[in-house]
Amino acid sequence: MVRAFDFEENGRTFTCQVEEPRGSRTEAWWWFGVSGDQNRYAPFHALPGDTQESVRTRIAAYYAELLYRRAQPAQPRQHWARRNKDTTAAPAAAPDASAPST
Repeated sequence: MVRAFDFEENGRTFTCQVEEPRGSRTEAWWWFGVSGDQNRYAPFHALPGDTQESVRTRIAAYYAELLYRRAQPAQPRQHWARRNKDTTAAPAAAPDASAPST
């Protein structure tokens, strides 16, 4: 298994390490942090055949895709309570004027 390592890509420093299973997790995961980004990410399970190069390639591609998605304009979504009401529903029946009133 590859030990923790750092690499630079596009002016950023990536710090990568495997965290062993704990709690309810049953598999080890690759975690990484990036200079200038306060988050940590765990996008991949650690595999027996991992090498620094294979992990580096996967992490760099994952982070590039993440930055691309973040740069996209927000897609407007309807709030569940504001969905279009069904306009084909039958209108409420009017009271029958010929029925005797009580």
